[in-house]
Amino acid sequence: MTHGPIIDAEGSVRTDPYSLPEGFRWDNLELSSQTVLRELCTLLSENYLEEDDNTVRFDFSPEYLQWVLQPPNWSAQWHCGIRVVSSNKLVGFIAAVPAELLVYEAEKRMVQVKFLCVHKKLRLKRMTPVLIRELTRRVNQQGRYQAVYTTVAVLPTPLSSCRYWTRPLNPRKLMEVGHLGQKRNMSLQRAVKVHRLPEVTKIPGLRPATKGDLEEIHSLLQENIRKFHLNTILSLQEVEHWLLPRENVVDTYVVEELDGTLTGVVSFYSIFSRLLNQPVHTGLKAAHLLFVISTATNLVDLMKDTLILAKSKGCDIFSAHDVMDNSSFLKQLKFNVDDVSLHYYLYNWMCPKISPDKVTLYLFCAD
Repeated sequence: MTHGPIIDAEGSVRTDPYSLPEGFRWDNLELSSQTVLRELCTLLSENYLEEDDNTVRFDFSPEYLQWVLQPPNWSAQWHCGIRVVSSNKLVGFIAAVPAELLVYEAEKRMVQVKFLCVHKKLRLKRMTPVLIRELTRRVNQQGRYQAVYTTVAVLPTPLSSCRYWTRPLNPRKLMEVGHLGQKRNMSLQRAVKVHRLPEVTKIPGLRPATKGDLEEIHSLLQENIRKFHLNTILSLQEVEHWLLPRENVVDTYVVEELDGTLTGVVSFYSIFSRLLNQPVHTGLKAAHLLFVISTATNLVDLMKDTLILAKSKGCDIFSAHDVMDNSSFLKQLKFNVDDVSLHYYLYNWMCPKISPDKVTLYLFCAD
């Protein structure tokens, strides 16, 4: 199979925006405005990836959305909203952020597509295809003709597919709310015992990352991608944006040896969800693994300490995918495999399929 673009889109970019149904208009969301950020939080919380039984909804914070949508070189043109003309209500959204990918041997300037969302009451108006076409046009205008995106839906044709794995950190709470990540045939006493974690970490030199660590973290990331076929390439500026710890958004820890060198790094982000119709608990906090790299410490030990740290941060559950080297610790640390798979897609790029253990595409979002 050949590697390369499917369609030569360069030089043929449409200049006019795509038409919307009467009564709606396009809007570039100004995310420096707290009012606009709150509007976007509301749209996503009420309409994005809602559970089928209508009991759990994502509850994105303004700080989280700014982290996800405003990395270095972000473009306001790529924060593409739809509003109702008469009320100015935000009813649709799609976004893209810059992404430098290494696909096998090809390094490509792409975008990563995020947060495709249409208000539930408008899903019969065919807004989704128009949002996708309009975002594609805007991205093409700035000289990027390939994109990467993920979805749980199976479309033609996934580049790679992986499984969700979840590890209870607060099994008592998870059982009380009937969370699907918790095994149903396990008693509360048994669940608490099986998933008990130590109170303190054991790896010497494990500590939160600081700005002074960024160059060494960058070097560890660059060295790590040599093993994989689908890679995110981060600049030093992007490493600072994505990985420097932010309260209730992202946590990154490093393992520092006695001589001051870093031999390990692990990073996870946190997402809150609202629980509806629950008498006791109103929300869940989930940690999502970005990556874990170690040149000295056993990955099982480093991830066990990471679970302890996530629990100390108030996380109720820890989520990971069986990508990169993650399969080496998932079962041993009592992660449960989910029924849901995540599929990776490339837009306008052809290459052979990639097994999940050869994927190190960092997903800075709950796609």
